[in-house]
Amino acid sequence: VQLAESGGGLVQPGESLRLSCAASGTRLTFNTMGWYRQAPGKQRELVALITTDGNTRYGDSVKGRFTISRDNPTNTVYLQMNSMKPEDTAVYYCHAELGIAFWGQGTQVTVSS
Repeated sequence: VQLAESGGGLVQPGESLRLSCAASGTRLTFNTMGWYRQAPGKQRELVALITTDGNTRYGDSVKGRFTISRDNPTNTVYLQMNSMKPEDTAVYYCHAELGIAFWGQGTQVTVSS
């Protein structure tokens, strides 16, 4: 199983960005998919998770600004990030669970003026 993230980059405060993560190597549907992030010198933290039936969970710092969604047939998960802040700067990792956890290699998101 491989998770391929895309959509990272540099944005200014207040702008938006959309991340995508496509899973390959399995025809099974992941139970949970989502995103974590890790900023320099900090621990990896939850950003958002979504289950197969659409239940979501968000980290406190992104509630109301980020929206997670997924396409089950293609095992693809998306993260729409709005009203971005400098503190959102981090490497964002795609996560998928199918009995065991899988991780993407990460994509850099930088919010700076």
